[in-house]
Amino acid sequence: MIRRPPRTLAEHAPILFPALMLIVFFVIPFGLMIAVSFFRRVQGGFYEPDFVLANYERFLSAFFGNVLSFSLMLAGLVAVVAVAIAFPFTYRLVRLPHPAQVRWLVFLLSVLSLSEVIIGFAWSTLLSRTAGITNLLVAVGLMEAPQSLSPGFGALLAGLVYQAFPYTVLVLYPALARFDFSLMEAARTLGSSPARAFFTVLVPALRNTIVGTVIMAFVFALGSYLLPQLLGRPQHWTLSVLITDQAIYQSNMPFAAAMAVFLVLVSLALVGLALILGRREGSQ
Repeated sequence: MIRRPPRTLAEHAPILFPALMLIVFFVIPFGLMIAVSFFRRVQGGFYEPDFVLANYERFLSAFFGNVLSFSLMLAGLVAVVAVAIAFPFTYRLVRLPHPAQVRWLVFLLSVLSLSEVIIGFAWSTLLSRTAGITNLLVAVGLMEAPQSLSPGFGALLAGLVYQAFPYTVLVLYPALARFDFSLMEAARTLGSSPARAFFTVLVPALRNTIVGTVIMAFVFALGSYLLPQLLGRPQHWTLSVLITDQAIYQSNMPFAAAMAVFLVLVSLALVGLALILGRREGSQ
């Protein structure tokens, strides 16, 4: 079959509706957000059309730098931890019989149905002093008295990793399911240990998939909004929380729009990088 680009309007019809939805729900709102990011803020919580760079100049402030650095650090840590846990889990998953794989995948999909609010309150309860896991540690003699583990950085990290884990497994699953495990068996035959075969055969073969999954989890954690407020302290709030604070509570829409533009551009760049790595993986 010879493929050629569509030439008539009828041949373009299948992509017209998705293109229209993309324009209405992304291109136009994003364009308006870019325009507002250059507006001038006036007293009383309003803003007027203008072309000023003051909103972007605030990116050079120490406060924004601290929030941005923490957001990037948290997202990177969540991505690395989630993939480090999900990769061996997915490896064991694809080695199970097919009915067992289906049950696990259905379970993971059911976890995805939980909203961020439910996950946040569930983790805050699990890490609380009155009904949390520390009461179990006291019962078995590992702690003298129960204590609250939330809010805090550890609670926030645990909640974000839990939320990102099913996504990372579902992204890694197709690549691991297609992998030829006879290569690892050949390495075992040549005297390699199971751990060495795992890290010298399987991991390098899926390097681009792993990197792409890390980027996906990074973008996912970078846009988190509710969990930093439910499980973290004010110093643990991310850039997404700061955008909402500026837009709603500080009534500074131009600065909020500038930060949102920055966040969207960073996310799109990372998604584009993940797509490039995925194409390279598919061509190999």
